[in-house]
Amino acid sequence: QATILFSRNLSIMHVFRGIPTLAKDSTALTIGNFDGVHLGHQAMIIRLNKAAAKLNLISCVMIFEPHPREFFSPRQAPVRLTSLREKLELMAELNIEHVYVCHFNSAFSSISAEDFIAKILRRRLAARWILVGDDFRFGANRRGDYVMLKDSSIKNGFKVEEMKSYTLGGLRVSSTAMRKALSIGDLDAAKYLLGRPYSISGRVVGGDKLGKKIGFPTANIQLRHNRPPVSGIFVVKVYGTDELSPQIEVHGVASLGVRPTIYENGKPVLEVHLLNFNKEIYGCHLRVVFLQKIRDEKKYLDLGMLVKQIGYDVEKAKRYFLNS
Repeated sequence: QATILFSRNLSIMHVFRGIPTLAKDSTALTIGNFDGVHLGHQAMIIRLNKAAAKLNLISCVMIFEPHPREFFSPRQAPVRLTSLREKLELMAELNIEHVYVCHFNSAFSSISAEDFIAKILRRRLAARWILVGDDFRFGANRRGDYVMLKDSSIKNGFKVEEMKSYTLGGLRVSSTAMRKALSIGDLDAAKYLLGRPYSISGRVVGGDKLGKKIGFPTANIQLRHNRPPVSGIFVVKVYGTDELSPQIEVHGVASLGVRPTIYENGKPVLEVHLLNFNKEIYGCHLRVVFLQKIRDEKKYLDLGMLVKQIGYDVEKAKRYFLNS
C-alpha cells in the first residue's frame, strides 16, 4: 500500500491506493466519484472538513478507479471531466487529509451492502461520521442506501448525515450538467457550476513537430481523457511553465481535437501555442485553463488554409487578453 503526498496551497494530502486492513485513526468519511469536483462536491467536502475538525477526526474521501459505470459498461459510460490526478489535485486544494482510491473490479462490486458497512466502513476505515449524497448507493446490486446506513449506524458506532442536491438558481449542480455545458462549448456555464474555469492538466510530451514547422510551435499535453468533454479551439491561460514559480500565468491558444486536416482517424490531442513564449518545457506538468471558445474544429482543404486560420485564432486570443 503506497502513500503519496500532494502539497498545494500549503496543504498536505495522503493518497492511499486501496484501503487499510485495519484502521489506525477514526475518520469522518464521504464516498463518491467526485468527477469534476464541482460546487456540489466542494460543498460536501467543506461540510466534511467542518465535522472532522469539530469531532477531532481525520477527514477522508473514498473514490473509485475506474468509475463503476466504466467498469460495467465502458462504451456507455459518460466522458470524464477530470482524470484521477486532476481530481486529487483539486481535492488537495480543499484540505482533505486522506483519500482512498479503491480499485473497482469484480471482487469489489460483489461485496454485499452489509459487509461494506461492517468490514470496510467500521473495521477498515473506522468511520465515526459519514456524509453521503441523496442518490448514494453501495454494495452488490446497489442494494445499500442512506436508509440502510442510518438503520445500522448505532450498531456500528457511526453517525450518518445526508447531503441534499446542491442547486444554483434552481439548477441542480451535477457532473451531468457539467458535461452538457462543455459538450456545447458553454464555458461560462461550466465555470458557474465549477466555481472556477474548466481546466485540463498533463505533462508536456513530444509530438509530431508540425506546429513548429508551420510557424506556430505547440506544447503537446499528454491526455488522460480518452474522450475529452470539450473540443475545438480555445483561448487559454497556462500554469506550470516554471516549476519554481507555479503561479506564473502564460497566455495561449489551445486546440483540442482529432486534427482532421492532418489525420483521417486521429486520436484526441491537446496542443497549446503559447503567446510571447520561447522556453523548453518538455516534461513540465501544465494546467490549461479554458477561457473562451473561438470555434469548432474544422477540416481544411490544405495545410495552407489551416495555417491562415491558425493566424486568425492567435489574433483573436491576443485581442481577448488585450481587452480583459
